[in-house]
Amino acid sequence: MNAALLLEPFSYDYMLTAIWVSALVGGVCGLLSGFVTLKGWSLLGDALSHAVVPGVALAYLAGLPFALGAFTSGILAAAAMSFVKLKTPVREDAVIGVVFTAFFAFGLLLISLFPAALDLKGIILGNILAIAPEDVAQLVAISIACLAVVAVKWRDLLLFSFDPHQARVLGLPVRRLHYTLLILLSATTVAALQAVGAILVVAMLITPGATAYLLTNRFGKMLCLAAALGAVTAAAGAYASYFLDGATGGCIVVLQTLVFLGAFVFSPRHGLLAARRARRELCLVAPTPDPLSPP
Repeated sequence: MNAALLLEPFSYDYMLTAIWVSALVGGVCGLLSGFVTLKGWSLLGDALSHAVVPGVALAYLAGLPFALGAFTSGILAAAAMSFVKLKTPVREDAVIGVVFTAFFAFGLLLISLFPAALDLKGIILGNILAIAPEDVAQLVAISIACLAVVAVKWRDLLLFSFDPHQARVLGLPVRRLHYTLLILLSATTVAALQAVGAILVVAMLITPGATAYLLTNRFGKMLCLAAALGAVTAAAGAYASYFLDGATGGCIVVLQTLVFLGAFVFSPRHGLLAARRARRELCLVAPTPDPLSPP
């Protein structure tokens, strides 16, 4: 493959837009994925990614920006989960499952009732290659707002994610931080929806953070690494989709998964090879029992 062919995607405006917008969204998702991984909110991220579907459908039907409908739907779903959890003894995972499947089912019902007015493939799988200029502006605004909040509150969010009880003892507004993180996740889900669709958003909110978690034990470095991994893999996935003629979201998530598998095997601290090497060294230094000595 010659250099001219490799540079061919950059000669099209829609590909340039797809690559840099994917990188921006991937970086923001990667940054938030560090908190999701530490907090153990993977299932919640999955719930929010599906819960925005009815909001998107209603926004399209009403002629409103899809971001407004998706964000409102995500916030309502998060509020419903919190309310049901506080008012019932049902476990949190069951509450999340009930609420997000109800929202997702309502979204699919709307899509089935108005198939001519709604783009099912675009909502479920995303379509970053056909993103409109106004949607680009929305995604940039959402991404900048999320980055600004994290830059100001990352230490408080870190303590809240690591140990909310300690955060409460230190006088931090735990409930406010809880809702701040929920709003950030909802906003980031909206930003990623156009790139990879409702189905694959959860991967962008989890995989970069999980990969960075395997590569470092310092949270600050983990956040930076997760953001970098999210941005680079998203841009590379969008670029590769041109040659593969495949779904951009699928290319992005598959690439992020391959990077995670690489860290899973080759991580110098937590990888499979490192664990095997540690066991081998432990066997070498362990004393060999004398068969003639009494038990």
